[in-house]
Amino acid sequence: MNRFIDSIAVVTGAGSGIGEQTAIQLAEQGARVVLVGRTPSKLERVADTINNSFPEPVADIFQADVTKEEEVQELGKFIQQKYGDLHVLVNNAGASGKSTILEMEASEWERIQDTNLKSVFLVSKILGKMIIESSEKEEQNENKANRSIVNVASLSGHKAGAKIPHYSSSKAAVINFTKALAVEFAPYGIRVNSVSPGFAETPLTEEGLKNKRFEEAIQRNTALNRVGKPEEIASVISFAASSEASYMTGTDLLVDGGWLVT
Repeated sequence: MNRFIDSIAVVTGAGSGIGEQTAIQLAEQGARVVLVGRTPSKLERVADTINNSFPEPVADIFQADVTKEEEVQELGKFIQQKYGDLHVLVNNAGASGKSTILEMEASEWERIQDTNLKSVFLVSKILGKMIIESSEKEEQNENKANRSIVNVASLSGHKAGAKIPHYSSSKAAVINFTKALAVEFAPYGIRVNSVSPGFAETPLTEEGLKNKRFEEAIQRNTALNRVGKPEEIASVISFAASSEASYMTGTDLLVDGGWLVT
């Protein structure tokens, strides 16, 4: 499958879990990928995994804290200087925590909102300008390249989870920010969608899934009776980013194994 031949893709939070699997799939389907995250060792491991499958490297890494505007601007300069183009952006960086509203420190609220929501705003704003500029250069071309943004939201953006009010609210905001961005970017031919994973095996759920009762509760309350795999979420992200979803924008794709329908 060559959905992304001649495409440049950026994946934030690419050092593990859903971000890692998304970067791998995009590369397998023809893209050159820029892996973004805060921990170089994680990014290097993923880049090596990808590049070892190709005769020439197709994955680059860029260390950045995407909650900081100046670091996102440096990311934009790097992409512009090295590639001069951008087709696909996957905003996957995220964090979680556990607290009631009454017990939560303001700093913890801000940490989750910054990582899950502010980062999506900053990266979409700064790299979005680059995508728009590239799209405008193609206005006379009948075969315009596929250009899209996919924001990773969550099942918790649809149904608030216990003791994660900061996480649930941030992901609900990502879903609605995606819709606003889709309207704003539509005139440039750029699609924007979100994907909302349910319970999947990722670093954010790793500790909880060590609890057998927690895992069994997920299975009982999920129509497909199991926890998802990060590559299953990545497959939906790859679809949403591809030209196969060419008539879809402003949509949230819920990938929860049937949690909400049970």
